[in-house]
Amino acid sequence: MILDQFKLDGKVAIVTGAGRGIGQAYAIGLAEAGADVAIVDVIPMDETIAAIQKLGRRAIGIKADLSKGEKESPKIVAKVVKAFKKIDILVNNAGIIRREPFAEHSAKNWNDVISINLSTPFFLSQAVVRQMQKQGNGGKIINIASMLSFQGGILVPGYAASKGGIKSLTMLMANELSKDGICVNAIAPGYIATANTAPIRADKKRNKAILDRIPAGRWGTPDDLKGICVFLAAPASDYMTGYTYACDGGWLAR
Repeated sequence: MILDQFKLDGKVAIVTGAGRGIGQAYAIGLAEAGADVAIVDVIPMDETIAAIQKLGRRAIGIKADLSKGEKESPKIVAKVVKAFKKIDILVNNAGIIRREPFAEHSAKNWNDVISINLSTPFFLSQAVVRQMQKQGNGGKIINIASMLSFQGGILVPGYAASKGGIKSLTMLMANELSKDGICVNAIAPGYIATANTAPIRADKKRNKAILDRIPAGRWGTPDDLKGICVFLAAPASDYMTGYTYACDGGWLAR
């Protein structure tokens, strides 16, 4: 039955930045589909872990400084394998943004954003891929891109560069890893109502300009992103790799 192709029973997932917001929704969505989940964050993860356990799935929290991806990634993989014996799914969700005009964008802000948004997904994916290759059963990697993977934006040069890089990295990974049965795709969320976007939504002029551009006529919610995450993690998408999928209420179509 086709609905069986969306089940994740017996699968083990890692979701970074899942202590709250969009990452929390990804983690809970994967658990609702049947997966056990390892959450990686620097903030408290108790709420996400409790929600997953309430669903009858196993969950662990791993505190890690993702600005040090090259150093932390092997440790994260080792902890997940020790707890769950394997890894089937990775969601590279953790990310930050720094707003400054291009000519004033500091080296620190540039390096901080590139480190967490682009370098850490690279290093963590490397570590996870080595584990998946050892297991020999393929796997799914889901990177988190952005509308700025397709557009330039303003005042966020580091963020735009990192998300453009994620889109290209996703394609390269798909090209190299398909032979191992590992599918690599990316999700590009549109404007989502989270704590990070609260200041924009509170600005009446900016909020109206955004809503006027979204054909769906509303901000997205973290729950709006659960479906695409589960789909890309599930057997239903086994012939899909190397693509960045927008979930944006029609923003890019406008």
